[in-house]
Amino acid sequence: MLVKMLAIAAVAGGIPTVQANPLANPRIASINVCTDQLLMALADPEQIVGLSPYARDPASSWAAQQAEKFPRLSGEAEDVLMLRPDVVVASLFTRQATLDMLKQQGLRVIEFNVAGSLDDAKSNILRMGEIVGKPERARAEILRLDSAVARLKQFATQHSLRVLAVSRRGWITGQNSLLGAMLHAAGLVNAAQELGVGEGGMQSLETIIRLRPDILVVSDDSATATDQGQAFLLHPALERLYPQAKRIVITDRLTVCDGPMLAEAAERLAAGLEQVVRPR
Repeated sequence: MLVKMLAIAAVAGGIPTVQANPLANPRIASINVCTDQLLMALADPEQIVGLSPYARDPASSWAAQQAEKFPRLSGEAEDVLMLRPDVVVASLFTRQATLDMLKQQGLRVIEFNVAGSLDDAKSNILRMGEIVGKPERARAEILRLDSAVARLKQFATQHSLRVLAVSRRGWITGQNSLLGAMLHAAGLVNAAQELGVGEGGMQSLETIIRLRPDILVVSDDSATATDQGQAFLLHPALERLYPQAKRIVITDRLTVCDGPMLAEAAERLAAGLEQVVRPR
């Protein structure tokens, strides 16, 4: 239903109105790091009874510091059952046994799809806004994301650039991902498509060098490596072809999940592009 509403909105040029949850201020528990962040962005603090084990992990969660204000759950069914929330939000990848136990005990469990596109992200934002009874906040977040992407596109289309997003150990981000969707929406060429990469995949250093994109979007800007994953991005061959002036840093936690962090990712990407193409 939400996907259909988004399609109608796209044609009409507006954001659809979403009916509020029957409960004005439902008490909600989240057992997934992506639903954690959507919940914190849209719900009132008093509605949040607990968050997933990774909510406070700065490597995984954009809102890790904010998450410290809320109880940390184990991710298992037992502590959620003790809290008796009105709603439990989770991912389709949450352990099935946990979801089944919660449902068997009469809790309302809502599972979210993993977003692979900006439309998916908007659908999930609208859905969470409906669940928490704050549809106006969801619409505001979507407008903020659309505005950030529009500003990015306005700048990016002035320059014909091939971009490659590279993470630890040589992971290449493909088109069927949130970052890939953002590059596409901006009018940038994702060089990963030349390798036939869909969602993403590992590529060798030699392959990346042969590809010769104009810019690297990297997940880390550390000057030193603490493990082999970071060492890949600091290889002398990559550093020679792509010094800091040809790199844009978009940390993984800005694009792994859907939510307000996507607007920040778009803003950082636009700022990075401006730095890269600015005459020196």
